[in-house]
Amino acid sequence: MIDKIIRFLFYSLFLLTPLLMYKNTSELFEFNKMIFIYLVAVFLFIAWTIKIAREKKFEFKRTLLDIPILIFLISQILSWVFSIDKYTSFFGFYGRFNGGLLSIITYVFLYYAFVNLFDFKKINKLLRASLLSAFLVILWGLPGKFGYDLSCWIFLGELNNNCWVDQFKPSERLFSTLGQPNWLGAFLAINFFIAIYFLLKGKALKFLTKKYILYGGFIILSFIVILFTRSRSSYLGVLLGSIVFLILYLKSFGKLEFKRTIFNKKYLLIVLLFVISIFIFKTGIGKIDSFQSFERLKPSDNSVDNQQIKSNEDINITESFDIRKIVWKGAWQLGLKYPLFGSGVETFAYSYYFVRPQEHNLTSEWDFIYNKAHNEYLNYLATTGFVGITSYLFLIFFVLFIFYKSIVSVTDRNKKILYICLSASYISILTTNFFGFSTTTINFFFYLIPAFLGVNIVKKEKTLKLKKSGSEIYLGVIGGLIGLYFIIFLFRYYAADLYYAKAEKLSKIGDYQSAVQTLDQALKLHKSHVYLNSYALNLANLAVLVSYQNEKANLKEFVDFSLEKINEAISKSPKNVNYLKNKSKIEYLLYQLNTENFTYINNAIESLKKAQEVSPTDPKIPYSLSIFYSILYDSDKDNKYKMLTLSTVERAIELKPDYRDGYFLKAQFLDKFGEKQKAKEALNYILNKINSNDKDVKSYLDTL
Repeated sequence: MIDKIIRFLFYSLFLLTPLLMYKNTSELFEFNKMIFIYLVAVFLFIAWTIKIAREKKFEFKRTLLDIPILIFLISQILSWVFSIDKYTSFFGFYGRFNGGLLSIITYVFLYYAFVNLFDFKKINKLLRASLLSAFLVILWGLPGKFGYDLSCWIFLGELNNNCWVDQFKPSERLFSTLGQPNWLGAFLAINFFIAIYFLLKGKALKFLTKKYILYGGFIILSFIVILFTRSRSSYLGVLLGSIVFLILYLKSFGKLEFKRTIFNKKYLLIVLLFVISIFIFKTGIGKIDSFQSFERLKPSDNSVDNQQIKSNEDINITESFDIRKIVWKGAWQLGLKYPLFGSGVETFAYSYYFVRPQEHNLTSEWDFIYNKAHNEYLNYLATTGFVGITSYLFLIFFVLFIFYKSIVSVTDRNKKILYICLSASYISILTTNFFGFSTTTINFFFYLIPAFLGVNIVKKEKTLKLKKSGSEIYLGVIGGLIGLYFIIFLFRYYAADLYYAKAEKLSKIGDYQSAVQTLDQALKLHKSHVYLNSYALNLANLAVLVSYQNEKANLKEFVDFSLEKINEAISKSPKNVNYLKNKSKIEYLLYQLNTENFTYINNAIESLKKAQEVSPTDPKIPYSLSIFYSILYDSDKDNKYKMLTLSTVERAIELKPDYRDGYFLKAQFLDKFGEKQKAKEALNYILNKINSNDKDVKSYLDTL
């Protein structure tokens, strides 16, 4: 019975995780998947404990990856110890969740649980569960390609694509239940090679049999959907995985078998359908699509892809790879700044600002928060240092080495094909991770695919017998209590996030009182500095609202509590530039309660100066400083503040030469200081260099 439960838990992990999402959590996709992985791990821990208690012995299989895993895990723990934000390093960046120390420990536990508890004879059922999950993901996502997204139907009751923002339109780039096109592409690339295994295993394949239609059809369908994602990293993952597959297949079975299989008309038909798919659906890569020789198959000027390209040019969207190169440069510099253990596991969202290249300000995503380096390897370098990245690469090298040795040594044909296909899947993960970052779904494949080697990964087995009478009862009870504690913790964590997500929605509609009350519930369930930051902002807005309603009784309490909460958030995440900027916002809001008292403005300036130390290339910081200095100038006409006003707005423009708002603010200041000609020059710069059709600028010029 207990073995069936264990198998069920692993089946559910592979079948359900990619499908999970929920509209009422702060993040629809990754958070729900991560919580489910944690829950499965806890239930496996309980089941393992019960199994030990029932059998009165603890059997533990040592594996060939023990030392690489241990070294890697120690590197992550040390990075957490020296982290700039221990909470984030433990739980992961709030909004991504995967990659924190807790998740890594969980994946390592799942690896050992699989090796020790799962019957390798059932591996085919597990892989079929993964293929079924991938098929359901495809079915769920496909209607969105044609404007009928099922997620919108579930979330809003409308069968269209209107529930997604412009940057995420499934009709342009499919993402289904995975959350982003690159994530869907990476997931399907893994299953692409798993399907090839089922196509090749067993007896010689016959044309149009159930097996041929089922697995061949899945391979073609998954390839088409990968095209729909427009994910270049996934294309490359499939390509490199295929090259590795062909090389290993040739080496394993020889030229004769290779030619007999690969050049068989049944397989060539599938390859032909790949080529036809590329002609029909395109890749989204201009250089590749331009090679298509049939004029009638070329996209017309009215095609969705061409419209998207023209739209991108009109609004000056920076090529994604160009942005990646800038972020990678920053990640490398961060690795040099923290060479041993990095800035801390999963702290890239905060530490990137320390070294953020100034050229990032000239991209269309200049004010985006980059919570990852968009390269898994550079992300490990930046956040866990050279110790972390070296141990990570050491682990990968060992996995690839063991795969190769297993392929060479195994004699069973089906197992050999399985290991070859799993190697190809693993290569696809390494490839997509190079141009992006791992997600929950990809990471459990990263850690569990090596475990699929079964006996080939096992080094030796140790058995510890429970000699004392009744010790099995104590073990079962202790294991159950530990498991219960973690289950309660996860439910509290999940409930807290639901409250937090609700509070964010309430805040957006201006219901600050309800937002504060909801955040209070969240903080009672789980202490997160993310909640504290939101709590402080909502309290400050509530204080302003109360002042307008002349309810002076609670005003001081709201003011004091708001400052207390933002300071608490900063104490837990002292290098978080966004919290420092939010503190200045709060202090500015509190200044509005009494515009005769400039204490809060001076405090806001000090907060921004600290933020500037953390993020020296952020143009929004000197932009805001110039506004605060202007307020001080208005109060006493001190020429010092006039100079500071102009110098700080000028600094904002230096950091971002195409800063439209910076030039506009500069013109307003110059106008206020009586320098109208210089104000006109600033406005004309916007029209000549940034946007010739700016109506606000033209209207302002007419008044000068």
